[in-house]
Amino acid sequence: MSKKLIVSCQALEDEPLHSPYIMSKMALAAYQGGASGLRANTVADIQAIKKEVDLPIIGIIKQDYADSEVKITPTIEEVEALYEEGVEIIGFDATDRLRPNSESFEKFFERVKERFPDQKFMADVSTVQEAIFAEKCGVDIVATTLVGYTAATKGDNPLKVLEAVLESTNIPVIAEGNMNTPEKAKRALELGAYAVVVGTAITRPQWLTETFSKKMCEVE
Repeated sequence: MSKKLIVSCQALEDEPLHSPYIMSKMALAAYQGGASGLRANTVADIQAIKKEVDLPIIGIIKQDYADSEVKITPTIEEVEALYEEGVEIIGFDATDRLRPNSESFEKFFERVKERFPDQKFMADVSTVQEAIFAEKCGVDIVATTLVGYTAATKGDNPLKVLEAVLESTNIPVIAEGNMNTPEKAKRALELGAYAVVVGTAITRPQWLTETFSKKMCEVE
């Protein structure tokens, strides 16, 4: 997937396109449009997608826990479900926020790596420091997925953070999070990103419609 476009095909329960069938067709559309990989949420969606396309998948499971802000593959139970389904890469939140049961990322990944030593893992981070630490812990890939989505990184420029992560790590770095224009995606590759994940700007028509609507409402 080096230097390639990865399309995130996700729709949460409160979104109109929430359906494994719809996500499988979204994946097919992404494939026909030139995507070289996919990012997908939940085992059900992944199973449906596999029936439509044969592309590498970054699998995640978004799950809410009352005692943690971490939502992307928060516990080893979600990792196990993704491993059993079989995906090329398992992605998870690797920020410095505590996971469910007050578990640190370091302790979580120690258990994960010991249990699934042959699996490739991608760490979704929000800061350079988190990327450096994730590499030290032994992840295979880091991604700038959560830049701007944590309390400490509100307003941060994802391309600037990407550049700093690239300068500070030695493993593949995927640009993800607010890569919402072709120009940003191209710039990410120019900076040295291994690949670029694009989600909302391709697969969330309600966001696209809202963007057009707001701009048109500026006309007096």
